[in-house]
Amino acid sequence: MSRIRFHEGLEGLRQELTAMGGMAERAVELAVRAYAERDLSLCQQVFSGEVIINSTERRLDEVVLDLLAMQQPMAVDLRLILAISKCIADLERVGDQAVNIAECIQKLLGLPEFDSPADLPEMASLARTMLRRALNAFVTGDAAEAQAVLLLDDDLDTMNDHAYTAVAAAKAAEPAMTQNLLNFLIIARNLERIGDHATNIAEDVIFWVRGADVRHHALAPPLST
Repeated sequence: MSRIRFHEGLEGLRQELTAMGGMAERAVELAVRAYAERDLSLCQQVFSGEVIINSTERRLDEVVLDLLAMQQPMAVDLRLILAISKCIADLERVGDQAVNIAECIQKLLGLPEFDSPADLPEMASLARTMLRRALNAFVTGDAAEAQAVLLLDDDLDTMNDHAYTAVAAAKAAEPAMTQNLLNFLIIARNLERIGDHATNIAEDVIFWVRGADVRHHALAPPLST
């Protein structure tokens, strides 16, 4: 593979990852709308979309392997391919989280309505914001934007902790609502996990652009490109 063909293939892979990111973001949007609108048809769209996300993951994994095997890239090109490989896996997991949320919504809609013990729409909004900003950081190669996503993760974790506390209190007050509350808590947990995957993507952007490993709040010195 010539260098020109290699970079064309790498750019094509970047564009396809961006498209996959759009699919994952759409899955989360549909799941959140399904909860807000109590609409089972939106859940079905999430399930259908997961099939496409999964097939995209398998196809892009093959492209990554081809690029690594045929060109043996170095420095920034190698970091980009490794970052893309990890982002592919995170986006597939975001799709899984959206499916988990849709499945819980199906269960909730078959149960009596209840008062939400915590602000789930606020959690959903923050999780979606993190995912969108992480994907934008990848598209633009903006490490500063990626760093901003990392700072939001603690906020989402705090919201999830508050949801857990509120559910525990509501369960004690209304034991008959236990099944509803458990499904509510699972939705909150999956939103928190979506934020975790957005954080992973942001960390991968920083690794690609700066050559710094910032996982687990590490501060690694940048490598030369």
